[in-house]
Amino acid sequence: QVQLVESGGGLVQAGGSLRLSCAASGRTFSSYAVGWFRQAPGKEREFVTAISTNGGRTTYADSVKGRFTISRDNAKNTVFLQMNSLKPEDTAVYHCAAQQSSSTWFLPMSYDYWGQGTQVTVSS
Repeated sequence: QVQLVESGGGLVQAGGSLRLSCAASGRTFSSYAVGWFRQAPGKEREFVTAISTNGGRTTYADSVKGRFTISRDNAKNTVFLQMNSLKPEDTAVYHCAAQQSSSTWFLPMSYDYWGQGTQVTVSS
């Protein structure tokens, strides 16, 4: 069982930066791949990025490539999402999720555990 708690969201102007954290409980967190998803009002949940168990492999949605960076510190059971050059269209609730299988990273159904989310609002 893994519990995930996101933090670091807030209100920022366009062009600004935020760093989200996803803190996990459980001693086996290093065996989980972790993804970030976001959901804006009235829209479906959207894949943002994901990272492998040891951090050696990452993937990004085209919409955030070059602006966002995912990383993890397994010693601290935490995954980070550094978001730079933020745009108003990045406004959403951001959720982290964890999976032990090697299922397709960009599909929400691949993930076993989800956090409650943290709100990110980017003003123009």
